[in-house]
Amino acid sequence: MSDLHLGARGRQDVLRRERERAALVAVLRDCERLVLLGDVLELRHGPLRTALAQAEPVLGALGSAVREVVVVPGNHDHGLLRGWLERRDSTPLGLESAVEWDAREALGAVVEALAPARVRVAYPGVWLREDIYAIHGHYGDRHNTVPIIERVGAGLTIRLTGEPEGGPARPEDYEAALAPMYAWIETVAQTGGLRGSGGDGSFQVTAWRALSGAGGRGGLRRRGLVVAFPAVVAGLNRIGMGPLRADVSAVELRRAALRAFAEVVARLEVPAAHVIFGHTHRAGPLPGDDEGEWTTASRSRLFNTGSWVYEPGYLGDSPGSSPYRPGFAAVVGDEGPPELVNLLDADA
Repeated sequence: MSDLHLGARGRQDVLRRERERAALVAVLRDCERLVLLGDVLELRHGPLRTALAQAEPVLGALGSAVREVVVVPGNHDHGLLRGWLERRDSTPLGLESAVEWDAREALGAVVEALAPARVRVAYPGVWLREDIYAIHGHYGDRHNTVPIIERVGAGLTIRLTGEPEGGPARPEDYEAALAPMYAWIETVAQTGGLRGSGGDGSFQVTAWRALSGAGGRGGLRRRGLVVAFPAVVAGLNRIGMGPLRADVSAVELRRAALRAFAEVVARLEVPAAHVIFGHTHRAGPLPGDDEGEWTTASRSRLFNTGSWVYEPGYLGDSPGSSPYRPGFAAVVGDEGPPELVNLLDADA
């Protein structure tokens, strides 16, 4: 499971609610291992100490329900890796590196909060079986054609510092393009800045609703934004920040994210039959989804674990059946493909 965003502003992180937490804990008691696949903490809404304080009761409940927990940081909690990344030698990250933590650092506090479970931390991803690889999925932002803040930030970083010829081919290349934006957002957040801006995602949700017409609101401001948006995107493409598209429809959000992540799988040469990721908060494949969109050119099947965040801006008119509703997880057995389930649905 991924994208808990514990410590999110407005209590959007549903696992801080007793009912939702109890539903998850009941399932975990029958599981051997829990994999927290990125964005466990929300480090973009305020000080680290606040996020940790709000996360500790949840992490304690999870760690008491299962024997082993694997933590794989993502982009919203990338700061958990800062000490390790500074200390580690030049050994390539590869598809999975064991992360060593210091008890005095934030990652050490997360591990301690998960007691009594046995905890290990891996990055950028983790092998769950010989044929199943799992990673948060934030590297896909490097290739996304939707002009989200991290995609534009990556474009700016690449213009300033360059990139290997032919584009990224190693985790280190993705880190070089994306990590500067993560560090900037988290640093500003420690002072309480970026409220309502792209740092916490609310700006992107608001902008998407305005540009896509979600919610049905009109007005001169929205019409002006819609008219100006293609010109802004064209300008970004002209100065080498693209390729970007001026299409922010719900369909394109899904397709662009899947294309981008499939590009990461190809560039990193992930030799897995099944690849699990999160990051986009859009679970899938779900009934009615095009299986072809969820299959890479190398025939790897993609599975997205959605989120545990309540985001009314994305839920639409039918929140109970929305692919953005909270509560999804991928169940991995000894054999066969992962099974995508929603643990908060009424009939779960």
